Amino acid sequence: MTERLEDIAAAMVAKGKGILAADESSGTIKKRFDSIGVVSTEDSRRDYREMLFRTENAMSGYISGVILYDETLRQKAKDGTPLAELIRAAGAVPGIKVDAGAQDMPFFPGEKITEGLDGLRGRLKEYYELGARFAKWRAVIDIADGLPTWGCVKQNAQALARYAALCQEQGIVPIVEPEVLMDGPVAAHDIDRCYEVTEWVLKTVFTELFDARVMLEGMVLKPNMVIAGKNAKKQASAEEVAEKTLRCLKSTVPPAVPGIAFLSGGQSDQDATRHLSLMNAAGPLPWALTFSYGRALQAAALAAWLGKDDNVPAAQKAFDHRARMNGLAATGEWSPALEREAS
Repeated sequence: MTERLEDIAAAMVAKGKGILAADESSGTIKKRFDSIGVVSTEDSRRDYREMLFRTENAMSGYISGVILYDETLRQKAKDGTPLAELIRAAGAVPGIKVDAGAQDMPFFPGEKITEGLDGLRGRLKEYYELGARFAKWRAVIDIADGLPTWGCVKQNAQALARYAALCQEQGIVPIVEPEVLMDGPVAAHDIDRCYEVTEWVLKTVFTELFDARVMLEGMVLKPNMVIAGKNAKKQASAEEVAEKTLRCLKSTVPPAVPGIAFLSGGQSDQDATRHLSLMNAAGPLPWALTFSYGRALQAAALAAWLGKDDNVPAAQKAFDHRARMNGLAATGEWSPALEREAS
């Protein structure tokens, strides 16, 4: 029986669950392993990710899908079970990062364009055979003096739409990820500037998706929250972040989209959780609102693991805690008191 895109997308944004982003490139995970004194090898990367995927309570209770890197989708656990099978056995959907990274845009100083469209149709066919049922493509938009430009916003939106259409052609749900970065250099990058740029980016992206004939019911949006830049003179309250993010999304994201899974984008673990919970508590909303976190789900587990087998139970406990807290946030039921009690 053919799997319907809309059914896969609905499973990815199931109530009280979210997506684990475990798609760090070899370079990114090396940096994270360096921070805990672990050598990044094919085996050590497998062991770390297998540890997460075997955290039974977290995976079955709070994780709806896992974004994998090409290497990971092809790897097997120590006992020979494909890692994608571990994910499916826990009731989650395996997915795959398919972009080739953000590269400097020619003639657009300080801006990036995501590459990876060449040969994507063939790669998607292979990834489907390997068990992936959704994919991810990330575009990055910088805020700085004079940035972003229309050329950058337009070209990244077009690439996202072409990627999404290719995914749906192959029976794969696209996660569409236009990220307005919060680490710009300008002090004027306050929450209102983030709102303005995020609204512009999302309107452009959905125009391109429409023009590319992408079925909105068979996709998931992965945006940034509307938040002040790290270097902003004034930081917004959690309540203001939640209110302005919802206002921006309601004015740009069609209700046909089944769900929005936020990236954490450099927020602290608890800030990412708090903001998500406040938004869900403000419901009802036209789409499911959940998480697609990488570092915000993994940081505590990585610090507890340290590459040692003896530390696996502690690391799994840390991962389970963060997954549970974000699962609560996805229903608007998280609170600082629950955070303290559970930890």
